[in-house]
Amino acid sequence: MWGAPFSAGAKKMLLLGSGELGKEVIIEAQRYGVECIAVDRYEHAPAMQVAHRSYCIDMQDPEALKSLIRKEQPDLIVPEIEAIATHALEELEQEGFKVVPTARAARLTMDREGIRRLAAEQLGLPTAAYRFADNLEQLQHAVAELGTPCVVKPLMSSSGKGQSVCRTPEEAPACWNAALKGARGRTARVIVEAFVPFESEITLLTVRSASGTTFCPPIGHIQKDGDYVESWQPHQMTDGQLEQAQDIARRITDELGGYGIFGVELFLTSTGVVFSEVSPRPHDTGMVTMATQDLSEFALHVRAILGLPVHEVQLLVPGASATLKANTAAEDYAVAGIEEALKLPRTQVRIFGKPETKVGRRMAVALSTADEVETARKIANEAANKLKVEVNVNHVK
Repeated sequence: MWGAPFSAGAKKMLLLGSGELGKEVIIEAQRYGVECIAVDRYEHAPAMQVAHRSYCIDMQDPEALKSLIRKEQPDLIVPEIEAIATHALEELEQEGFKVVPTARAARLTMDREGIRRLAAEQLGLPTAAYRFADNLEQLQHAVAELGTPCVVKPLMSSSGKGQSVCRTPEEAPACWNAALKGARGRTARVIVEAFVPFESEITLLTVRSASGTTFCPPIGHIQKDGDYVESWQPHQMTDGQLEQAQDIARRITDELGGYGIFGVELFLTSTGVVFSEVSPRPHDTGMVTMATQDLSEFALHVRAILGLPVHEVQLLVPGASATLKANTAAEDYAVAGIEEALKLPRTQVRIFGKPETKVGRRMAVALSTADEVETARKIANEAANKLKVEVNVNHVK
């Protein structure tokens, strides 16, 4: 029970990170009358456009972060990106603030070293072989040990930034530089992973709530340069694969604890299911659920973190998503082709409203449903291809 926004009895949610996923979280939270505060490092971020109020701060500055949260006194602190001073969140949690799902989970999952050591060394989950490196020499040594091809990632990044495949030992310096350039946070440390010969990769959205743990139907996805470009639901799996995937997801999310949705990324291989990563928040590949499920991943997340019941997720129809990415950087742009995209059957478009474009930045997503997954994928990709980012040439960076 809580009052209306701006009243003394309001339920207050403060979102740390205000991109397109956070925007949908706030929209769902406002359906329950929650007072929403959006925070990010830049002005006019998507979630700020639908929040009751917003702030622009350096979220990696622990003092700035603690000062804002103590000022606002939110009932829920909801991290939505990696670049946050997570040790400050742990301090705030000790003061009595509620961090979603927990401050420990936020710290571990926003650091690839923390979550990989937890999964492989403490829980014994199947993962790719890995090494860590603090400089180019250590990276070259790790590449020699693991062999090529291997994958090099910053310890902290989002949307695949800084991730590259090292195909030969000679490519190690370029991979090192790419990781440094794409890293979020203030560390030069990287993780090097042996290449997993997977047949497909999935996201298993896992919801922990007052009702227990439930799973969304598996989502298949394709990544390019470490970033998702297409996803579909459901992804075809054997009963054995699904059972193993759910066991891995349950074990890692039970260890992290708290309520909310977790995006558990897994590889499906010829010898079994392999754990890759986990995010304690809605996942970009899960945007497809806005068209396919009775409750989207955002609605499920909000229900769970508010302590409300979450029933078994129902897949209403197969569907797919495909993204629109910018190919240039500009402060003045428009998204064209919306009318043409929406002429396609059973198709929706979400324009994120980001204040500026950057090369490779996601600007919109097309969502399509059909009686068969492959048909939905075809239509979603066709719709996304009709969308275009048009730039005012006078404002190209």
